[in-house]
Parts: sequence; structure tokens; C-alpha cells
Amino acid sequence: MITTSLISLGCSKNQVDSELMLGVLSKDDDICIIDNPANADIIIINTCGFIQDAREESIDTIIQAGQLKKQGQCKSIIVTGCLTQRYRDEILNELPEVDAIIGTSKFDEITNILKLTLSGNRVNRVASPAFSYKSSQARVLSELHYAYVKIAEGCNNNCSYCSIPRIRGPLYSRQMEDIYEEVAGFVEKGVKEIILVAQDTTCYGLDIYGKPALADLLEKLNEIKNLKWLRIMYSYPERINNRLISIMANSDKICNYLDLPVQHSSNKIRKRMNRTGRRSQLLTRIKKIRREIPGIALRTSLIVGFPGETDEDFRDLIDFIQQIRFDRLGVFKYSAEEDTPASSYSGQIPEDIKEERYQKIMEIQREISYNNNQRLVGKNIEVLIDEITDEYAIGRSRYDAPEIDNQVYLAVKSYRKGDLLYCKVSDAYEYDLIGEIIK
Repeated sequence: MITTSLISLGCSKNQVDSELMLGVLSKDDDICIIDNPANADIIIINTCGFIQDAREESIDTIIQAGQLKKQGQCKSIIVTGCLTQRYRDEILNELPEVDAIIGTSKFDEITNILKLTLSGNRVNRVASPAFSYKSSQARVLSELHYAYVKIAEGCNNNCSYCSIPRIRGPLYSRQMEDIYEEVAGFVEKGVKEIILVAQDTTCYGLDIYGKPALADLLEKLNEIKNLKWLRIMYSYPERINNRLISIMANSDKICNYLDLPVQHSSNKIRKRMNRTGRRSQLLTRIKKIRREIPGIALRTSLIVGFPGETDEDFRDLIDFIQQIRFDRLGVFKYSAEEDTPASSYSGQIPEDIKEERYQKIMEIQREISYNNNQRLVGKNIEVLIDEITDEYAIGRSRYDAPEIDNQVYLAVKSYRKGDLLYCKVSDAYEYDLIGEIIK
């Protein structure tokens, strides 16, 4: 029996890839999948290579696995994901402890590659990025009560700071019927929440249907009986159209939640980023979303310290978030990615200024989040339980995605992961709520 452990790093889209690889491995009776890498014959590391911090985490994880191999606890290390797609030669030349590298289009070969490494072969399976994910492929879900569903791969946006098109290729959308089959299958197995992901979900369908088809997809998925929550991530605000807003507003299944990666508000910076939509258009669109979908929670991600970002541009961004008051917000300090246009732009910002601007945005957002949460005290909300500890049942509301958003703490232990229940919010903090079960 070959004991195998998979470490998944990076985003939810990477998590889907990891679950697909585990699905392939689980079909082989000679392979036993375990959680603890320290006890595994084979360690598979699904890496992220999007920004510098992610690359460092990936490399550190490979080095730690290498220590286990050196100590005789591990026979083989396989590295896959975005880092291998982007830095194939560097990994092979500089990390001799790695026995195999697999690109993002070769996940289905994981079992054969694993066995080749045990025979002493060093394997390189990195090819051009492609996308062949179908509902018929088995997946071993990380959680049984919610599942990420990748509706497309790759991106055509070509933002000047982003390396994703080089790593994951151009837009590849899945057929709508195939997505429906996967979601219906998960729901039949008891999954309560489906989370749609892609590099840009609002571009879904452009390549295969000749038009954006996210609204059509939502209408179709909304028909699935027993689907409780349907959440949309990575939706570019400039492509949120009236039909999409209407479908969301009239569905009990689609969560009142949108993830809108704005990145910046300054027209000058947005142009340098190669992002469409001016500041005024963003404000108009976001106000319409809030007007048409009362109570919707809006999440965004921002980049501070982009080349050429002046004090005036930064003040513009502060004014923007104070006007919009996003319910959830994440900030990245600009990372100069090689082979991207922005890496050669003039006006690169010193790291200390990036950090100062990052801290300022987070300080403002903490206050916004606290005030927003305080308004929930005394109100009833639906909660999906994610975790049970010795003291609490910990869950999320419809307004929160897993791992990145707020949590609700309930002082009860008689529930299970995946339970849906109602509670009254009794207290609120910056990023957490305290609730009491409604009998």
C-alpha cells in the first residue's frame, strides 16, 4: 500500500484541482490517502505561484517535505500547480529533492506519475495550460457540506499586474449542462452550499456561447431541488448586468453576496492596471446592486502600492471605500510579477509605503466591519455550521464565504457540520458574531 498525502496551497480554484487529483488517486487500490504528510510515502504539493508571498509559501513547503525525505520518512515528492506551470526549469534545477513536476493540464496523470517516481524516475509533465474538467471525474471533497465548482479556467482580461493568463491560459468555459450535472450530483449527496469560482465568473460562456452566460447558468442551477445556498465569487463589477442582478434578487437560493474584485478606484491607476470601467461607473453599478438586492453583502479585494500610485490616488481609494463601505474587504500589497507589463512600469512604490497604505486601509475596514456587524445585533440570521469545537459550533451566514469572511459562534455542541439553523445575533465584533439558537 502506497500512503499518499496531498498538501493544497493557494485559492479555492486550486482546492478544486486538489480534490480532482485525490479523486483520480482514490480509484487505485494500491494507494491509501492520508492527512499527515509526515507519515506518507508520497507527498504531493499543489502550489500557488500567483504572488511573491504565495511562491515563498510553496517553496518553504517543498523544502519542509524535502527534510522528511532526507530523514527517510518520505520516498517521493511531487510538485504540481501554478508554481510548476510558471517555474518548471527552476524547480527541476534548484530543488533536487523534487521527484516529479506536473503542470496544470496533467492532473489526470497523477497516479502513473506517482508510480514512476517510486521506480526511481524523475518526471516532468508540464505542458501548455488547458482545461478538461468534467462532472464525470471523481472528486474527493475537502468538506461534505459545501463545495467549490469551477465553471471556467483561464482568463482573457490581461490585467497588467497579473500572471494568471500565462499560468492558466486563456478563458475555457465548461458546458452549462456539465456544470448542472456536477452541482446536482453534489446536492444529491447532501452538499448544502455550492460556490461558483473562476478567474472571472462574469466572463463565463464568452468563449463557447459567444456571450456572457453566468445569468443563464444561475437560472439553470436555481432549478435544482434541495440546493440551499448558491454563492458567486470573483465577479467583475463592470460586467454585472441588469439581468444578473434581477435573477439574484428573485432567488431564495442565490446568496445575497457578491465578490467584486475592484482592485482600485483611481481612473489613472485603473487604466495602468488595464481594468475597464471608470470610478463613476463602479459607483453607479454598486449602488444599483445594493438598491435592487436589499441587504446584499459586498466583498472586494484591493491592491495598494501599484506603480505610479500617488498620495492623491491613495486618497481616492480611501474615499471610495468610505463611500461604498464594503461589508468584506481584502488588501494585497502590489507584487511585481515578472513578465507582466506592470513589473516594468515607472513609479515603483517602496515596500514601507505599501505597508503603510495596507495598514491604513485595514484600519478603516475594521471600523466599517465592526459598525456593520453591530447593526446585526438582535436580528435573526440563517447559519451553516462549518466546525464543532469543545466550546462552540462555528458557522457562517449567507453573507459570508468560507475561510475568508466572518464567522458566527454558537455556544452549543449538539449540532453537526453541515447543519442549517437560525440564530439571533447577541453580540458582534470586528469580524465575528455571537449567536443564540432560536428554539
